[in-house]
Amino acid sequence: MVEIAVRPRGPYSLELSARLASDATRQVRDGLVTARCCGSVARAWQSRDGVVTIRSESVAAAEKLRWTLALDDDHSAFLRRFANDPLLGRAVKHFRRYRPVRTATVAQALLRAVCGQLIDSKTARSLERRVIRMLQSRQRFVTVRRTELCEPPSTAALAAVAPFELRRLGLHERRGATVVRLCRSLDLERLHELPTDAVVRRIERERGLGPWSAGVVCLEGLGRFEQGLVGDLGLIKLLRALRGREVEGWETAELLEPYGEWAGLASVYLLRGFARGLIPLPAVRAA
Repeated sequence: MVEIAVRPRGPYSLELSARLASDATRQVRDGLVTARCCGSVARAWQSRDGVVTIRSESVAAAEKLRWTLALDDDHSAFLRRFANDPLLGRAVKHFRRYRPVRTATVAQALLRAVCGQLIDSKTARSLERRVIRMLQSRQRFVTVRRTELCEPPSTAALAAVAPFELRRLGLHERRGATVVRLCRSLDLERLHELPTDAVVRRIERERGLGPWSAGVVCLEGLGRFEQGLVGDLGLIKLLRALRGREVEGWETAELLEPYGEWAGLASVYLLRGFARGLIPLPAVRAA
């Protein structure tokens, strides 16, 4: 058994960051994160002094969970820079201890991006779960607290799937073909070695993938904060409320442009702030 104690760099709350992070590969319950990766199960919790303890059956699984929880990625510079931002300031102060939780593999981030196109988030997560369970059905399940946790999908596992199998699970045939085609032509983990601009260009080159998909892969699969979620439905709704008219998905790039190398992190803070009524809208200011 391996146990490591990590004091997160900068403001961090495991409960806030991981509250909605449960999926086919991990479970979050009562402040405890239980995840399967690298062939083992790892668990993490945060004590009152802020230290996050990770206990696992292997060093690889413990270190992977440390990375997926973004414990070492201090975002203090983002908090300082935008604390008084007229649009984002209140959300920055309210969610200052929040960091997006990542997927254990880039392949899972790609699958999440494709499942999330044009459907609501609940349906997208359900579809993602079905695909991962289908992949895992070829192997052995591990049961944790009556919940079956699956190994995060690898590039090779998705490359071995026929598009019609994904269609049978509910993924549109063209999107399923995109996932399989990309996984067969590229080892997605090697994207960690490329600069973000090159990653975005490579992903957008694929038919059926665009800026939003690239943003999801960069933010959740690679842990990069600079690529915004351009075209996100929530950001479209926010921009519509700000401008008082219908807007196109590409216009959200203008919303994120002021945040520069923090556009990805700003995207999730804007979405969370908008959901909580923390983004000042014209009607609110006028009232």
